[in-house]
Amino acid sequence: MTKQDAQQDKDKPAQNEGDAQMPPNMPVNMIDPRLLDILICPKSRGPLSYDKEAGELISKRAKLAYQIRDGVPIMLVSEARPLK
Repeated sequence: MTKQDAQQDKDKPAQNEGDAQMPPNMPVNMIDPRLLDILICPKSRGPLSYDKEAGELISKRAKLAYQIRDGVPIMLVSEARPLK
């Protein structure tokens, strides 16, 4: 392997078999269902449900809705929308 080859390999992002990637046809406000299995509300530590119509993750316990931007849930209490 030449130094140039080593540099090119170094510049490439690492890809692992287990890396989760969103399907290319998934809308930007959708979330990978596998994430719902592991994400919890940062405030209540309770489960989240996905509101498909609003494109948000809902914490009924904390009465908060977390936005999903470009397929990434924004899990910051300060950015969450209060529910009525």
